[in-house]
Amino acid sequence: MGDLTKLTDWVLFIFFLLIAAVAPLFDAQCVLPRHLFPTFAVDLKAWYTREYGDYLVSEKPNFFVGLIWLELLFAWPLSVLSLYGIAAGRSWVSTTCLLYGASTLTSMVAILAEQTQSKRASDKLLMMYYPFLGFAVLAMLRGLLHVSKRPVVALSRKKKKA
Repeated sequence: MGDLTKLTDWVLFIFFLLIAAVAPLFDAQCVLPRHLFPTFAVDLKAWYTREYGDYLVSEKPNFFVGLIWLELLFAWPLSVLSLYGIAAGRSWVSTTCLLYGASTLTSMVAILAEQTQSKRASDKLLMMYYPFLGFAVLAMLRGLLHVSKRPVVALSRKKKKA
């Protein structure tokens, strides 16, 4: 179980590193004024929108904007905490992974349901979003299946006075 946890931590560390950079530079452009971002980030977002045909990013429907705010205010800090927790070997990283995974899974289900039901998303666009669903499930599993080396509740007997 230890090697599987280490492999999972390594994969999630790379994913959280990506999220820690992408969320403030890319996703935040959906909710904040464009002039706040460096030119390369604005150009990258424009290229992505054209290349993948991501109509949610270009049209910014209300539910999508709400999910972006959720990501920026809740999920992004959890990804940064998880990065630190994995790197430092903290015991609470299971909790941050579980919270991040549940939040992201919920968001991805809403986004993917919209994309598949509207029939506006290309296979290329769907293949861009599906890995986030997979990483969310992996993060939840990391949070649920982590075996602690210490008992959660320590049971001890009181010593009797002689």
